[in-house]
Order: sequence, then structure tokens, then C-alpha cells
Amino acid sequence: MVYAHHRPELLPVAFDAATVGDAMSRGVISVPPETPLRVVARMMTTFHVHAIFVFEHVDEDDEAPRLWAVVSDLDLVAAAQGDIATQTAGATAVTPLVTVSANSALTDAAGLMAQHGIAHLAVTDPETSRPIGVISTLDIAQAVAAGHDPGETFPSA
Repeated sequence: MVYAHHRPELLPVAFDAATVGDAMSRGVISVPPETPLRVVARMMTTFHVHAIFVFEHVDEDDEAPRLWAVVSDLDLVAAAQGDIATQTAGATAVTPLVTVSANSALTDAAGLMAQHGIAHLAVTDPETSRPIGVISTLDIAQAVAAGHDPGETFPSA
């Protein structure tokens, strides 16, 4: 498992000019498919994230896991209506996992989220295609908020 961190101070790049790499959270928090769903919930609360990736080892000789799916906070809420004690990350995860390259336009990531009706994309390295982070709808919202038109004013609180 790699710890994810987000650096919003690096993003006053306007939404229409930003890349996925400008707005993403670096690092991947993941579990194997057999992980109990309650453990996934604990990880979400411990690391303050809304999604945990599910991986599997395709080849025993290859040490690098293959990302397979994602369990979001909404998936967890839906699963909580059943017997959560017997459910696993693999059985609850939404597949297929949708990915986007770090050098893709942020507008492309937003389009993928809208097209697939999802809130998280796995971000891959453009050279190796290995997962390096995650981009969420909140990351997109922060990028949209970073830009403003000349003369735009903000309401006072």
C-alpha cells in the first residue's frame, strides 16, 4: 500500500488548461479482493479517502499487482444494507476500473467520470501505464474553483 497525498497548493491552474497530473492525489491505497469490507471502511476513515482500489496478482512471478476495481464510499454504503460482515472488497467493487493517463487533459478526466457515472479514476503513468494516483470529482471541483474570470466577485460569507 502506498499513502496518497494531495497538494492543492500546487493547483491554481485553470480547469481548461490543467492536466490530470496537476490535480490528482499521488499514491494508491489498495487491498486484495478477499479483504473484508469492514477493513476497507476502516481504511477509508483512517486515510480520509472516499475510494480504495482493489488489486490482484495476475502472475505469481510478477510482484506488481494489477489494479482491478475500486470500492467507493457509495459502494460501501450500498453494501451496508446487507450483511457487511461477510462481504469482501472484490465482491463489492465496481468493475471495470476506469483509468486515465496523468498527462491527459483534466477535461478528459471529467468526461470519463460523466460518461461512466463514477467519481474516481485511477491515474496511470504515461510511460509505464502503472497506477500512480487517483483523481476524484472533488479534485475536478478544486480545479474549476481555481479559475475565475476578470471582474468576477465572490459572495461574502
